[in-house]
Amino acid sequence: MADRDQPFHVDVALVHYPVYNKNREVIGSAVTNLDIHDIARAGRTFGIGAYYIVTPYQDQQKLVGEIVGHWQDGYGAAYNSDRQEALNTVKICDDLQSLYDLVCRDGNKPLVVATSAKEQGKGLSYGDLQQRIFKGEHVLLLFGTGWGLTEDALADVDAMLPPVCGHGDYNHLSVRSAVSIVLDRLLGRT
Repeated sequence: MADRDQPFHVDVALVHYPVYNKNREVIGSAVTNLDIHDIARAGRTFGIGAYYIVTPYQDQQKLVGEIVGHWQDGYGAAYNSDRQEALNTVKICDDLQSLYDLVCRDGNKPLVVATSAKEQGKGLSYGDLQQRIFKGEHVLLLFGTGWGLTEDALADVDAMLPPVCGHGDYNHLSVRSAVSIVLDRLLGRT
């Protein structure tokens, strides 16, 4: 059992490119207001360090900046300081390489762990990752939008978590729901 009172360092990245669409074509998906807010709030609840939004599109980056700015500096900052606190974790990256460059601390690369709605190779259980987190290993969790991270994106990860599955064949959670479930499994108090 992991000692959940130990300090930890977990970052989360929501990747909008490169991801697949439903026809398995490589695309860049759109940033959504709900994902920005809900993942930032879940991240703050579970104590993540940073929440990276990865998109190469300048208009999407501008949108993220405007939404976050409203809650950090605009009317929203005075209206809801809890939202402001959560959105302080949001950072924008152009691509995965920029993300990896940002999260390397003193030349030390974190353990990069991806998620998928489908079973993948490089499996790492929630329990094993939780142990590593609470032993002080820096972890970067990647979540894909659209229909998931591309094979090229997954080729560079160190490990894959098992998919979040319910009952039956239907398995198409919103990414913000999946992030909350994964963070609870890894960092939540029972």
